[in-house]
Amino acid sequence: MKKAVYRILDANLDRAREGLRIIEEWCRLGLNNQPLAEECKQIRQELAQWHSWELRQARDTPGDVGTDLSHPQEETRDSIEQLLQANLCRSQEALRVLEEYSKLYNSEMAAACKQMRYRVYTIESSLFNNYRLQQLHNAPLYLVTSPEPEILKIVEAALKGGLTLVQYRDKEGQDSDRIAKANQLCQLCHHYNALFLVNDRVDIALAVDADGVHLGQHDAPVGFAREVLGSHKIVGRSTTNKQELDKAIAERADYVGVGPFYETPTKPGKPALAVEYINYVNAKCPVPWFAIGGIEQNNLNAVLTTGAQRVAVVRAIMKAEQPMQVTRQLMSQLIRR
Repeated sequence: MKKAVYRILDANLDRAREGLRIIEEWCRLGLNNQPLAEECKQIRQELAQWHSWELRQARDTPGDVGTDLSHPQEETRDSIEQLLQANLCRSQEALRVLEEYSKLYNSEMAAACKQMRYRVYTIESSLFNNYRLQQLHNAPLYLVTSPEPEILKIVEAALKGGLTLVQYRDKEGQDSDRIAKANQLCQLCHHYNALFLVNDRVDIALAVDADGVHLGQHDAPVGFAREVLGSHKIVGRSTTNKQELDKAIAERADYVGVGPFYETPTKPGKPALAVEYINYVNAKCPVPWFAIGGIEQNNLNAVLTTGAQRVAVVRAIMKAEQPMQVTRQLMSQLIRR
């Protein structure tokens, strides 16, 4: 029994350290995040201190019946997020095994592994929050959907055109239909490594595991959305004036929508923004902001001259005959700026 326990400890010490090294490399070279990279390295070094010669001597790789066990999902990774999640789970599971079996070997090791497991949970929260925020920051174009019969085809065409940020907006459908559609769109966006947010409905965002939610001025507070969805999800807020922007910043929204830049049927009765507010946003907004409201190819350059670097569109893509081509053209105009 002792040798079997030693083999389990040896295998899981290796497994936990290997998973953490993969996470560490992305934190260091993918995100340039020194604190997260250092924490991964620190946990690996602490595990190494428990990896005694006694445990290593118990290793029997040729006699391990699990070396040939595999699963098709382990053969490929569809995105960097999926790769990171798989290796975080690998480390967390290994640490849980170490915690339990160490109770038969060394109680201090068991306690240490328990605390390291909690630290890896913290790394996971920080990592995905950082990853999503980086994706948000790098997204120049934001598609807000409208209820179209071919919504899935339109969104997929836009994703193929380079779109990386989608918001599902449907204020009139039944909840059961909206949840089903949101789930389909969420899976589609994640297949193309794009962020998927839900308009207004924190509950639907939670139900489909969306990357976040976009809130209007009369929707739930930002803090409530964070409490429900978790601190690692994105929360955005619409703004139309200085007071609304200041409140969104105070609530610590991850981004804001600024509009309408032009009169639009999406926001009936709302006049176009005053130049003074756009100047205020440029001077005071510390988070990414998206110009929105009647923006299309013909007026995009004029929008960009106001200082906007990111735009959100609805009809420009949702009503386009060739949404993939239009997306590429919009992206090209934005990237050139």
